[in-house]
Amino acid sequence: FNDKEVDELVFLDISANQHGNGPNFELIKDIASEAFMPFAYGGGVTSVEHIEALFKIGVEKVVINTAYVDNLDFIRKASSLAGSQSIVASIDVKRTFLGAYKVYSQNGTKLLSKSPLELAKELENAGVGEIILTSIDEEGKRKGVDLKLIELISKELSIPLVASGGVGELSHIKAAADVGASAVAVGSFFV
Repeated sequence: FNDKEVDELVFLDISANQHGNGPNFELIKDIASEAFMPFAYGGGVTSVEHIEALFKIGVEKVVINTAYVDNLDFIRKASSLAGSQSIVASIDVKRTFLGAYKVYSQNGTKLLSKSPLELAKELENAGVGEIILTSIDEEGKRKGVDLKLIELISKELSIPLVASGGVGELSHIKAAADVGASAVAVGSFFV
């Protein structure tokens, strides 16, 4: 990815909180020593001390998911410490059988009571600088992004929205941008 001059990398340890683990600082430090582009890290981040340590080893943005579920004040503290441009919230969404969108945390295992839009607005008001919106249903399938979900959330926010889940061809990236995504996260398609 250095050779390809990628704009930014995002590393997410999606099982860290589920297993009660904090960030793997040694691994992240190794990544920081090799990555010649900005990178963000998320997974197991539960304290301001974690955030401070991540910045010290070279992380430019910290992605928070499970830790904000019961404590939006954590987002406020993190944004005060680092500035909102460095704090990213991740929202993971699944569709129900009837097509309604539901938010999940802890690697898609814990259903939250808030709608994706309600949560996105709360996170923006709490001070996050951007949101990564992941469609769990589309993740890894490479058959297209959830355009309806992206548009629903992006049109109500004034902060950047990064769409994640489902990119399988370049036209999917353009389609996400056309309905309001500020950026698109791509994994398996590029790998």
